Amino acid sequence: MQAEPARLSALIQALCRLPGIGRKSAQRISYHLLQRDRSGGNALALALTEAMTHIGACERCRNFSETPVCSLCLSEQRDSSLLCIVESPADVFAMEEAGYQGKYFVLMGRLSPLDGIGPQELGLDKLAARLAGARDGAAGSTEVKEVILATNSTMEGEATAHYINDIVRNYQIRVTRIAHGVPLGGELEYIDSHTLSHALAGRREVAA
Repeated sequence: MQAEPARLSALIQALCRLPGIGRKSAQRISYHLLQRDRSGGNALALALTEAMTHIGACERCRNFSETPVCSLCLSEQRDSSLLCIVESPADVFAMEEAGYQGKYFVLMGRLSPLDGIGPQELGLDKLAARLAGARDGAAGSTEVKEVILATNSTMEGEATAHYINDIVRNYQIRVTRIAHGVPLGGELEYIDSHTLSHALAGRREVAA
């Protein structure tokens, strides 16, 4: 059997780096681009190059940005007293879809000592400095009155939320955690016990 051209093999290996893309899928994508959509392949290559070159991290919230400070941080229409802490830029998109109108701090991960991800890798020193500046009225700072912990409901996410909670409380700032529990339209018999226990722990009084 004839071996693949070296550049084709390199393309397939590069596509395999993407989450959820195995060798077979990478191979199909590569063959499709070379056989039927070379213009699309060139556009994809250009978009990747432009993104890798020009997209960095916002100096304030660490979200993806093409400028030193992102548009969400610069917006005067958002509630600067609310600071939502999320694990990834994808979570920012989800919160925006849900109608959140405050500011953000993006961890770009979660605590995982076994993977070498500690407080410094998550930028928690920058978070502490931001909260301290808000408390002390530093130039360009706006008082943060509530920090919303919106890390994922995993063991690492919960550990990260607990760690950040301890940091925030040093600044006498209110800390809340997004609710986790029964999804809208969910039926109890199909809900796993871990999710149901979260729902029980986060139960609230029914309004009259």
